[in-house]
Amino acid sequence: MKTILIKNARIVNRGRIVEGDILVKNGRIERVGGVIDAPAEIELDATGKYVLPGIIDDQVHFREPGLTHKASIFSESRAAVVGGVTSFMEMPNTKPPATTQELLADKYAIAEKTSLANYSFYMGAANDNLEEVLRTDPENVCGVKAFMGSSTGNMLVDDPATLEGLFSRCSMLIATHCEDEPTVKANEAAFRAKYGEEVPIHLHPEIRSVEACLKSSSLAVDLAKKHGARLHILHISTKDELDLFRNDIPLEQKKITAEVCVHHLFFHAGHYEDLGSLIKCNPAVKAQEHRDALFPALLDDRLDVIATDHAPHTWEEKRHHYFQAPSGIPLVQHSLNVMLEFYHQGRISLERIVEKMCHAPAIAFQVRDRGYIDEGKWADLLILDIDEPWSVTPSSIHYKCGWSPFLGHTFTGRVESTLVSGHLAWHNGRLDESRMGRRLMFGR
Repeated sequence: MKTILIKNARIVNRGRIVEGDILVKNGRIERVGGVIDAPAEIELDATGKYVLPGIIDDQVHFREPGLTHKASIFSESRAAVVGGVTSFMEMPNTKPPATTQELLADKYAIAEKTSLANYSFYMGAANDNLEEVLRTDPENVCGVKAFMGSSTGNMLVDDPATLEGLFSRCSMLIATHCEDEPTVKANEAAFRAKYGEEVPIHLHPEIRSVEACLKSSSLAVDLAKKHGARLHILHISTKDELDLFRNDIPLEQKKITAEVCVHHLFFHAGHYEDLGSLIKCNPAVKAQEHRDALFPALLDDRLDVIATDHAPHTWEEKRHHYFQAPSGIPLVQHSLNVMLEFYHQGRISLERIVEKMCHAPAIAFQVRDRGYIDEGKWADLLILDIDEPWSVTPSSIHYKCGWSPFLGHTFTGRVESTLVSGHLAWHNGRLDESRMGRRLMFGR
């Protein structure tokens, strides 16, 4: 691999910003800080720019296998790298779902050949595959995913005996989608009785309700506490759930952690009027009071990790009426930009963005040798021009689906370069697909 020297950078790492150089050799960070005079095949001048650790997104849907008309590991990993996301953890609700070790291995084989970013895939829990789940290797698989509420693809885990078995016997991290299915179905029936099939989109958060989220999240937390399980609750969307999580101990000591997604921090129910089904997702974007409660909980460490739940569908699919329009938003290319919007508003520091998008996922999932700009770790890095304005246009969108809820929006701050395991994968508007990312490993 080529030796790369980054000069004159503002290095954001471990709660500090320091100026200096970074030397990358054999895919890893060899030296950090100060003036480094060393031969390099590639030299990047980062004067006036920031260097951040590559973002680790712990929740994406890249749709392969079986749903590749929406996206693929190849297409969405490219979009991720353009946005500074160097590692992703992908969900099992593909076709077929990754509910056996063989099907899980098939996804890793695809990524090895086609993923420009580093990768890991969740093992999918179902009502009837507990023994198969327990065969999962904790050193090379990010976790087990349990849909405690159905979403795109029906992988609902709602059998009480299965849930007890999973939480009592699985030593790996269990990541949960928490929405109580009976509550959601009852709400659907009530609104169908009133509106038929033409339910207005703005009622989505009434169907995928606060009560449904809280009931399911509370059950997950109770099960985790009862059995001492390692629980990570995905995409928290309500103020009512925030009291379930602690902020009085370090992240390294937490057995129950929580994630918030950029769209729940950015959008609220008032945006349905303009964006409609384009922001339909599960759990739903909810009322402004819920959105506004999430940010303080992020800053006070009740919410540990920022992710995307990147979930692309085609433009044609999303233009259907309420019940036919699938839930999910493409986001992985623009997650850092959303957080930089808050940075420019003075609501969060760059150091805290790095903590929540890079350091915290590495800690929560025990990712080996990534998430920090430290000597000896893999060189997952991004060079950021923090003040450059740019607008989201159709030509700038790298998702296979070709659309974004941010179309026409002007962001400030652009990822100029992205290094993935020491490979300069994105630089000055061009992707280099000559080297793929690597499988994530975990120190468990």
